[in-house]
Amino acid sequence: METLHVLGMAGSLRKNSYNRFLLRAALELAPEGMKFTTFDLAPVPLYNAEMDGEVKPKPVMALKNAIREADALLFVTPEYNHGIPGVLKNAIDWASRPAGRSPLAGKPAAIMGASQGLWGTVRAQIQLRQVLAATNTHVVLKPEILVAKAQNKFDAEGRLTDKGTREFVRELLEALGDWTLRLRGKEPSFTVGEDGE
Repeated sequence: METLHVLGMAGSLRKNSYNRFLLRAALELAPEGMKFTTFDLAPVPLYNAEMDGEVKPKPVMALKNAIREADALLFVTPEYNHGIPGVLKNAIDWASRPAGRSPLAGKPAAIMGASQGLWGTVRAQIQLRQVLAATNTHVVLKPEILVAKAQNKFDAEGRLTDKGTREFVRELLEALGDWTLRLRGKEPSFTVGEDGE
């Protein structure tokens, strides 16, 4: 089995956010053959076309290079006012440029999110799928990871303790691995068969 490199990004800047904890759980639950790195979006400046020339801000170049080098992406998003946070949209806006040569184009991706409310970031995830459709990023459809009442599913240290959610995260990562291989024209190899082999 080849090793797939997945780049994870959390759309929350708060150090102890549930979405950062959820991203950390993904690193812990990644299947064999999947290697994770993460990218902190905090240093990325607000998009300004005047800064988007031949010489770009270093955090922007780092972001674009990290996306380019990854085999697949994992976006973990909170929901702010029924939508995705500005920091995540801003990073995608930077990465989408220049048109026609974006490192996001054709990249496999998965989405998940956590909130303390009942909706588990469903509206933010719908909006994020729309944004990623514009960048030609190929998002896994199922399973959807909508972690509602997140305060009841993580312990005091930020570890995901809810067994059902942990299994869904594992299934999403397997689906992302298989989706990545399918897009390369290869046979999927991450999903565990019914007989457990």
